Amino acid sequence: MEISQKRVLRLTLALGAMGSVAVLAKYGWREALGFAVGAGLSYLSFRSWGRLAETVGVSGKAPAMGSAVFLALRYVLIGVAIYAIIEGLGSTPGALIVGLLVSFAALTLELLWSAVGPK
Repeated sequence: MEISQKRVLRLTLALGAMGSVAVLAKYGWREALGFAVGAGLSYLSFRSWGRLAETVGVSGKAPAMGSAVFLALRYVLIGVAIYAIIEGLGSTPGALIVGLLVSFAALTLELLWSAVGPK
């Protein structure tokens, strides 16, 4: 079974856009913005893990110290973004958290497609 990172990233963008529109229609712009920020952070997180895996896979060596620092620092940045969206805009944590799970949903869809789709 082969997983396409590009397809997962495209699915993440598509699910993020569709989810943002659905949340906008049902709950309003603040919740939609929270969802969209969560989906964007999810996209960037998945992409950074993919790049790290490619770097390690090509070189066979541990990543540079800068990569490790960035991976640790991004959780601080995600926390700051969550705080800013919740406190600054009044969005609920739920919308943001569901947005953060968008890349997980995209990866799950890609796994299902790889398992049952055309060979």
